[in-house]
Amino acid sequence: MKLLLDTCTFLWIISDDPALSEEARTAFSDPANEVYLSSVSVWEIAVKHALNRLPLPEAPDRFIPSQRTRHAIQPLPLEEEAVLQLSRLPEHHRDPFDRMLVCQAVAHGLVLLTPDEAIRQYPVRTVW
Repeated sequence: MKLLLDTCTFLWIISDDPALSEEARTAFSDPANEVYLSSVSVWEIAVKHALNRLPLPEAPDRFIPSQRTRHAIQPLPLEEEAVLQLSRLPEHHRDPFDRMLVCQAVAHGLVLLTPDEAIRQYPVRTVW
């Protein structure tokens, strides 16, 4: 299975947060699964960190790549094919970061690891 991490899921994985569901933890830990972090999530983390809404132990440009490597998470760039999915999405969710993650999951056939109920309304597979 190819998994795309929601931003909060990535943050909970790297901090071993108990908010991470057992099903999500198991899916993430399964070596048969490929796990991706979107550049959209990297953007969201960087923006929130710059606004002092997300404290990190070091600057995002060092912290995120080191955590991705440490947890064997692959980067997923945002490509035109995924962005063009946006016009096909209903307005279930207003968060632009989450909407782009849905677009990427649809475009690339990925399963989203997310606790977000609004995301589950889209035609995309989720695990939580």
